[in-house]
Amino acid sequence: MSYISKPKIDHGGLRKNKLGLTIQDYEGGMSTLCAGCGHDSITAAICQAFFELDIPPHRVAKLSGIGCSSKTPAYFLGQSHGFNSVHGRMPSVATGTSAANRQINVIGVSGDGDSLSIGLGQFAHAMRRNINMTYLIENNGVYGLTKGQFSASADIGSKLKKGELNEQPPIDPVQMALSQGATFVARGFSGDKKQLVPLLKAAIKHNGFGLIDILSPCVTFNDHEDSTKSYAHTREFFHPAVHLDYIPPAKEIKTAYDQGEAMPIEMHDGSRVVLRKLDKGYNFENRGQALDYVRAKHRDGEIVTGLLYIDESEPDMHTINATSDTPLSELEFKRLCPGSSALKEIQKRFI
Repeated sequence: MSYISKPKIDHGGLRKNKLGLTIQDYEGGMSTLCAGCGHDSITAAICQAFFELDIPPHRVAKLSGIGCSSKTPAYFLGQSHGFNSVHGRMPSVATGTSAANRQINVIGVSGDGDSLSIGLGQFAHAMRRNINMTYLIENNGVYGLTKGQFSASADIGSKLKKGELNEQPPIDPVQMALSQGATFVARGFSGDKKQLVPLLKAAIKHNGFGLIDILSPCVTFNDHEDSTKSYAHTREFFHPAVHLDYIPPAKEIKTAYDQGEAMPIEMHDGSRVVLRKLDKGYNFENRGQALDYVRAKHRDGEIVTGLLYIDESEPDMHTINATSDTPLSELEFKRLCPGSSALKEIQKRFI
């Protein structure tokens, strides 16, 4: 992980957002990842999304576990809060972060190994609790830090660079999220920033658990002819099912959409996402049909991308648990610790 800051070069004409900040104010340290790594492209998209949303960097908490993907929070939003947790345990830290301060934008960056192997249980419960966070899986099908072994997301028949064939079925985080009840499910590709930035903006503004599984080829161990997670394979079988436009609050919708072809969805903060079907057979309003569609396309060898499912009606963790609107760090001590008499009253409930 790098702690070397990028040099601040005054370009003179950089656009500023409503906070008076430029895109440089949303960058982090110098990347130490391999040249051409898809994770660096995702980092650039994250910086762009937060810049365009006019979110102050200090109002963001970026969290991660272990792996190449979990190094990337050091490379964006250098002025935000950050915590690099242990392998597979990022969702626990995210839960505590969100519970302690609901005013913070929580973004968790994980990988296919971090989330789908050792962290699978935590990943599932983060969705079940509908934690108000953006959860990114930078998915490359291998363990890059330990020399490229297959991860749990590797497809049957995929080959390692050294020739080993994978015979185990993959865990698909998108199919898992749809079946587990996640309220925002999307898939992107690190090589398509035009699609990825609005997906990130919508996930950040979603009131609940927002998952984006991002195919991010490993240029060192998994970007060869026989890999199903390579740049060439992903570009060939890339199947965008839904186009998304993100519209901030108070901005007039000027684009005309044909009836039945587009569906504007009101977000909790007044912003909107406009979903436009690119495939007539896709239904992003029905969880079961969305899951069936993704499964069918997977059997055909196609990689479905875009915002695949969204539900703004489900209560998030804060609503369910009636958490404090005021950050816990700002509450008076007597409210946080009401004393032994109050504790005795609570204990009586369990007698």
